[in-house]
Amino acid sequence: MNIHSDDLRIFIAVVDSGTLSAAAELLGQTTSGLSRALTRLEQKLATSLLTRTTRRMELTEEGRLFLDKARTIIAAMEEAEEAIQVRHQRPSGRLRVDASPPFMLHCVVPHIAEFRSNFPDITLELTSNDQNIDLLEHRTDIAIRHGALQDSMLHARRLGASQLHIVASPDYLRKHGTPASIEELAQHQLLGFTQPESLNIWPLRQQQGEDLTITPTLLASGGETLRQLALHGLGIACLSAFMVRQDIAQGALIDILGSHNNGYRQQIHAVYYRNTQLARRISCFLDFLQLKL
Repeated sequence: MNIHSDDLRIFIAVVDSGTLSAAAELLGQTTSGLSRALTRLEQKLATSLLTRTTRRMELTEEGRLFLDKARTIIAAMEEAEEAIQVRHQRPSGRLRVDASPPFMLHCVVPHIAEFRSNFPDITLELTSNDQNIDLLEHRTDIAIRHGALQDSMLHARRLGASQLHIVASPDYLRKHGTPASIEELAQHQLLGFTQPESLNIWPLRQQQGEDLTITPTLLASGGETLRQLALHGLGIACLSAFMVRQDIAQGALIDILGSHNNGYRQQIHAVYYRNTQLARRISCFLDFLQLKL
C-alpha cells in the first residue's frame, strides 16, 4: 500500500484546518496538490476518508478511525526524532505555545528575541486564543492558562500570579466621576467578558462577601479588547496587572477602588501533556519564561 508520512500529515492538516485552502496555506502547498494527495491516499486505502461538499468537508466513519491512527503514527515519529536530538543535549525542533492574546502580547512577545538567541534550534509557533483549547486537537505543546485548573490529565507548572485592578481612563472619570464606593459602580458603564461568567466577578470586598459579580453594559470576548475600550474612555474594567501596569504608570488608566480590592491574585499556569520526548524543549521554554515573569 506504501503510505508515506507526508500523506498522513496532509490528511491531518486538512482535518484540523477545516478546508483545503486553509491546509494549503498552512503547509505552503497548492489546494489542487492537496486535493490530489487526498485522492491518492483514499485510493491506497480503497475507502473514502472525507465527504466533500462545496462548503465543508466531514470525516466518514473510516476517516475518524484513520485520523486517530494517523495522529498516533506522526506523534511517534516526532518522538523518535526528538529522542535522537535529546541525546545530543541540544534542544531543537518545533514547539507550539498557545496563550491568551493579552498574555502573549504583554508577557511572551517582548522576550522572544532573547529566547531565539539562546535557543536558535527551536522553531516556535505562537498562537492566541481567548478560550482554553484542546492541546491535542490544536497540536499544541504548551498552553498558558489563567485561574483555577480543571483538567487533571495535563501536567501543570505554576508561572506566577497576577493581581486584578479596577481601572478607567482619566477622560472617563472626568466625564462620569470617580466611584468612591462599590455601590456607586451601579451608576457607571462597566466593561465585562462575554464568557466565561467567572471573569465578571471582580475582587471587591463588600458586606455580602469577598467578591462582586457585575452586570456589564458593554461586553467583549477578550481582555485586550476590554483594555482598548477602557483606554478609549468607554467604561470601567477589571484587568490583570500584567496588562495594565504600564498604562497605570503612564497615567493612561487610573487604578480605582483600591481600598476595596481584596487583593485576589489570578494564578497563571503552563499546562502540557507528560511527554518525556518533549521535556527538554518544554522545560527550557518554561524556565526562560518563568525567569522573565
